Amino acid sequence: MTPFRLTDPPFAGRSGHGVLVAVLDSGIHAAHPHVNGVQGGVSFAGAADGDSVDRIGHGTAVAAAIREKSPDVDLLAVKVFDQRLVTNVDVLARAIEWAAEQGAHIINLSLGTANAANAERLAAAVDFAAQRGALIVSAREAGEVEWFPGSLAGVAGVVADAACERDALEVTSRADDLPIFHASPYPRPIPGVPVERNLAGVSFAVANVTGFLARAVEGTDVTALEAVRRLVGHG
Repeated sequence: MTPFRLTDPPFAGRSGHGVLVAVLDSGIHAAHPHVNGVQGGVSFAGAADGDSVDRIGHGTAVAAAIREKSPDVDLLAVKVFDQRLVTNVDVLARAIEWAAEQGAHIINLSLGTANAANAERLAAAVDFAAQRGALIVSAREAGEVEWFPGSLAGVAGVVADAACERDALEVTSRADDLPIFHASPYPRPIPGVPVERNLAGVSFAVANVTGFLARAVEGTDVTALEAVRRLVGHG
């Protein structure tokens, strides 16, 4: 596997400035000090259209992990969960398409489904986003079970790897497709709290990858999808 670190080009000296990241999750608590504001928000979760506030904390923690790696990204809160981490394929697909229509450079999905019956609808949403140059970063697997859309072609699929350092990515190249990214499953540390008592999981591995790749996309003259293809030698 090929390693990348934040201190390596093209990541070094960048902060995600000018990169729009849509976080499809439980919303975002914009006032949280680790988030420091959002560009806007929408709800596909049955709440009022403008209600993108996070009431269960997952989306806020994901957004904070992205901000840690790329503090100057612009965040879009796209609520697909409300009171529980449960949604359906139509909501998820419509949220992906909406984010691409808003000009999101990267669409972060710290989630996935193992139901192969959902693959076709999600593949159509992935294609829609790709036609607009948006890069989807999503969980590829959990417990050796493949998830969608993270295992689909054209998606930057992420695997959580506790052996990865938090400032590094490992990349498994695949011919003619985006690579598989391996990243730490830990979000930003909490002072005084041992790492094993912090949150952990593939959700935060996805967020860590998004934060990395936002740096790679910053200032490029091509789409986010093309920028990442070039990064790994497929462009």
